[in-house]
Amino acid sequence: MEELIQCIKPYRSILLAGCNECVTVCAAGGRKEVGVLASALKMHFMKEGKPFEIQEVTLERQCDPEYVEQLVSNIDQVDAVLSMACGCGVQEIARRFHNKPVFPALNTKFMGASERQGVWAERCQGCGDCVLGFTAGICPVARCSKQLFNGPCGGSTNGKCEVDPDIDCAWQLIWDRLKALGLTERYEENLPAKDWRPAGGTGPRKIIREDMAS
Repeated sequence: MEELIQCIKPYRSILLAGCNECVTVCAAGGRKEVGVLASALKMHFMKEGKPFEIQEVTLERQCDPEYVEQLVSNIDQVDAVLSMACGCGVQEIARRFHNKPVFPALNTKFMGASERQGVWAERCQGCGDCVLGFTAGICPVARCSKQLFNGPCGGSTNGKCEVDPDIDCAWQLIWDRLKALGLTERYEENLPAKDWRPAGGTGPRKIIREDMAS
């Protein structure tokens, strides 16, 4: 909260923008969270006796230019934007409205899956060269602490990782799944060294669907 206040303190009015996609699912930046944060910020500036105006809006997706365009009617009425989307949404708003300061209200961590209510775990790093078809749908890049490609290290014990005993050994999970599928012979196949080039070593990654791009 202190970090957010420092970002927006120089301004008299902000647009607080939420998103109806991932951040809504994980209760971090949807319509409800926008309302809660707006109330907290208003209360803070009211206590300081500083005039401060907050406009609240929640877009379907902030990472989509089509939806960001809906902010055109709001943008000239505020001094800055505080986005509750992931980093992609923040950057899309900044790209579209280059004359407005745009600040993130969240720290984007990873692409994850819901384990249970209130718990999300990393499942994918978007490495661009997917091996899930060979590893029974369990990713050694995101789920093995050492990103090993051909079996566990010598430190795993009782199906747990030596880095942290609370972490399941990814290769134990892969073996158990291969066994359940009757595909244990796949375990003996050596995967080649990982080609990290599709992961974006040469700069920002981009996907172009020629059949859709205009």
